[in-house]
Amino acid sequence: MCFRERSGFVEICGSEIIGSDSRFTHENSFLYGTISQMVFRDSLKEPNMEVEGAEHESPVKAGLQGHVSLQPPASFNNTSRISQDDWHLLAYILLANKTNRKGVEQVLLDKEVHSLTFGYIGLNGKKPKIMAGSQENHGGQGSDNSFIPGLNDDMALDILAWSSRSDYPNLACLNRKFRSLIGSGYLYKLRRQLGIIEHWVYLACNMMPWEAFDPMKQKWMRLPRIPCDDCFTSADKESLAVGTELLVFGRELSGFAIWMYSLITHNWSRCPLMNLPRCLFGSSSLGEIAIVAGGSDKNGNVLQSAELYNSELGTWQTLPDMNLPRKLCSGFFMDGKFYVIGGMSSHTDCLSCGEEYNIETRSWRRIENMYPGYNVGTFHPAMRSPPLVAVVNNQLYSADQVTNEVKKYNKVNNSWNVVKRLPVRADSSNGWGLAFKACGNNLLVIGAGGHGGRDDGVIILHSWDPEEGNMDGPEWNVLAVKERAGAFVSNCAVMGC
Repeated sequence: MCFRERSGFVEICGSEIIGSDSRFTHENSFLYGTISQMVFRDSLKEPNMEVEGAEHESPVKAGLQGHVSLQPPASFNNTSRISQDDWHLLAYILLANKTNRKGVEQVLLDKEVHSLTFGYIGLNGKKPKIMAGSQENHGGQGSDNSFIPGLNDDMALDILAWSSRSDYPNLACLNRKFRSLIGSGYLYKLRRQLGIIEHWVYLACNMMPWEAFDPMKQKWMRLPRIPCDDCFTSADKESLAVGTELLVFGRELSGFAIWMYSLITHNWSRCPLMNLPRCLFGSSSLGEIAIVAGGSDKNGNVLQSAELYNSELGTWQTLPDMNLPRKLCSGFFMDGKFYVIGGMSSHTDCLSCGEEYNIETRSWRRIENMYPGYNVGTFHPAMRSPPLVAVVNNQLYSADQVTNEVKKYNKVNNSWNVVKRLPVRADSSNGWGLAFKACGNNLLVIGAGGHGGRDDGVIILHSWDPEEGNMDGPEWNVLAVKERAGAFVSNCAVMGC
């Protein structure tokens, strides 16, 4: 079986892979096998805890902890975990990609490797700008210094984009060129162009600092500690994931502060403050932008202003004011527009209306009675958490803090319908200490678990696909269990990139 290109080709004959210039060396076949095993993932069991972005001593000595062995094989044919059919499939995908063929979708590998869906979206001829040594070739031709020997870099980058982003720190250990590629953040931009999204859950509990959870690989990764003062550590905080950044809002001794965790650098740094710093606001993100609306300033005044954050530029832009001031509200994107619902317009007055912001026209529209029932319950609304809302496939859902029910919003009738019971109690703490988020096509509920209640220090991550049905449909799936976390979710954000 052979596949060829005009300017360079990949030829598969038996178990040999041949480049346009010469046969692969022993080291090149080893590198090719390493990268490909990251794409065509084997089913070895992996460790449950890693430090995100941790450096390994060396690629050969440390290995990839069950992802792939970096020990050079005695012969490529005998020790590679990838079958000859998989190599044929890889070559087919590469050349279908290169020639814009459309039929490579929903490709399932054999049982010995995880399935992976390939849906090709063209890159419109854009090429990456990767810093490299003076002898490295970036003209699109395969060379001894290319990412994958025998393939031009455009094709190689597509392969790397399909690999799990949890493998990127390991890729950076291979050589200087890979380290430059990973550090540039280009692969995340390429993934956005290809429509590749992996959702990770970032979580902080009262007994657990920030950790990231990869649902696909069932792996927890501890983030570095925020280099903040004790005031920020102890005070209430709010969080937001935007682009490849995790923003954590809080107070330091000097006033409001925002700390930013970068998925690219794996470090915390200070984020520029808003034009009008605030807390208790509603917020949400869409790709590389985020909008915060309302909240309270340092003097406790309820705000009706809003701001847009651009994670690519690291800047805040003031938006037109909302129709009403509000705090303790929630924000979300739906159908390409930003919404804010619930909250209080003063220290005593609750709001049942919502507001819709059109990014194109830069205008707000008030929606009456969009979030009714905020006054229902035993406790004063000021003691209740902001509305627990999440959007899945452009459908809005809410976790009711009083009735412990999941409700779905009807856009046509401006009404709410009960679709399912929550897997945990939201009313025990007025909605505080519970996370209700969208994670891909699923709703995610994170709360206390264990027979002993909150004293057990256990949290459980529950997931449910709304398309599977409502009350009579499948129960919530237990996605993960985290012990010694404290059983009270302080902050949670889901990052998709």
